[in-house]
Amino acid sequence: MGSLLIVTGPPGAGKSTVARVIADRFESSVLIEGDAFFAFLRRGAMQPWLPEARVQNEVVTGAAAAAAGRYAAGGFTTVYDGVVGPWFLPLFAAATGVATLDYAVLLPSVERCVDRVATRQDHGFSDDSATRKMHGEFTSAEIDRRHVFADPPDQPDDVADLVIAAAQSGSLAYDS
Repeated sequence: MGSLLIVTGPPGAGKSTVARVIADRFESSVLIEGDAFFAFLRRGAMQPWLPEARVQNEVVTGAAAAAAGRYAAGGFTTVYDGVVGPWFLPLFAAATGVATLDYAVLLPSVERCVDRVATRQDHGFSDDSATRKMHGEFTSAEIDRRHVFADPPDQPDDVADLVIAAAQSGSLAYDS
């Protein structure tokens, strides 16, 4: 059995960069990019941050989680990069089929997230108001503080070090 680590947070939190760094540190690893599962939707897709997209988001989240769980069950260190708010964590965890996963929430300041979203290259998402909305959802959500990396360091390697150490210590564990 491998392991499964969710690296999440609002847009601009650095989750894709940090998830990539973490996955690259393991010999037998998989990086699941949650956004790819939304890209599979062809027609009738809604912006995932809209309230009316909830059912769509449940389906996409379940599909992505099932894939992540399968890789972990196959022995891979699996890193999931995507928006998995605590409101979706029970659904995600159940769909993985694994007993325990690790959950890390990157939560820089809202201004840092907005700035990153506005200045990043080669990324299709650039919505300032949606970034602020999703940041607010993470900030106001009930999340056990042991899962939250508030105002993480600027360097992705430093954040990866913190997340890996926390996962190895067991403090990021979430039982499905």
